[in-house]
Amino acid sequence: MLVLGIESSCDETGLALYDTQRGLLAHALYSQVKMHEEYGGVVPELASRDHIRRAIPLLEQVFAESGVAHDAIDAIAYTQGPGLAGALLVGASVACGLGLALDKPVLGVHHLEGHLLSPLLASEPPEFPFIALLVSGGHTQLMRVDGVGQYTMLGETLDDAAGEAFDKSAKLLGLGYPGGPAISRMAEFGDPAAYKLPRPMLHSKNLDFSFSGLKTAVLTVVKNQTTNICEQDKANIARAFVDAIVEVLTAKCMTALKHTGLKRLVIAGGVGANRQLRESLNAAAAKKHFKVFYPELEFCTDNGAMIAFAGAMRLEINPDAAKKDYAFNVKPRWPLDSIKEI
Repeated sequence: MLVLGIESSCDETGLALYDTQRGLLAHALYSQVKMHEEYGGVVPELASRDHIRRAIPLLEQVFAESGVAHDAIDAIAYTQGPGLAGALLVGASVACGLGLALDKPVLGVHHLEGHLLSPLLASEPPEFPFIALLVSGGHTQLMRVDGVGQYTMLGETLDDAAGEAFDKSAKLLGLGYPGGPAISRMAEFGDPAAYKLPRPMLHSKNLDFSFSGLKTAVLTVVKNQTTNICEQDKANIARAFVDAIVEVLTAKCMTALKHTGLKRLVIAGGVGANRQLRESLNAAAAKKHFKVFYPELEFCTDNGAMIAFAGAMRLEINPDAAKKDYAFNVKPRWPLDSIKEI
């Protein structure tokens, strides 16, 4: 089965072709980071317009690179939600328009399911069941995954997600956008003993998260500076922030594995590319004899490959999941644990 995947939920336009026998044939991605950088965050209207400009050229690129004819595809998978409504509508309209033109069925895919399954694209994919830490943009969730479409929520953020805390704290330090990679790089030069920030809900008796207080703690430290913050002080604050967030995420993951009795942990989403988090999880897992799986770095952020793959996995189990009904709708808010099992 050959599936075309289209991702346009936020500020990356991604297209890919995935074959269930041959694997990933081609993928192309355009990031809008430079466009949004001057605004300090994603501007939804600009994002939507840029998806319109990029979708068709990227579509032609993946077909050219794969050597596959347009009408050779079996189905088209697109991100139906969650995400920015206008951005989602671009991908949905391209998918349904192309489906109508080629007489191919289309399938709406949950964006977070794409992230959740993306580690299965790696050279050493995990086997089911496993615990998944989903740290993508506005989402921080711990889930038990027993198979495609079989997700049990174990814990989630009660306010700011980890990715949001990274971006907001980086902005407080004047590090620009996107903040996550910038604050992580600066943290490498910081003194771990210079500041001590809180570890929100570290000792709670559940698997939920809360990161708004950590962001507020960074704000308090910055405001308490009597002079302009020098680069070394920024690095020290960044180090304290990263250490705090990594400690919480690592502890919750280890608790989830212990409570469920599972031995495999999957990390998915943009924050999963964070070097400090990977080092911490690998060290903790080694002590407890667990194994950690990550997506390839190029598939940590939003991409079309994960949507094509998630669509293909669903269609392998239920070929009737894709429909030739081209009256589309999008779901800007769509809880992952509400999607139907296959």
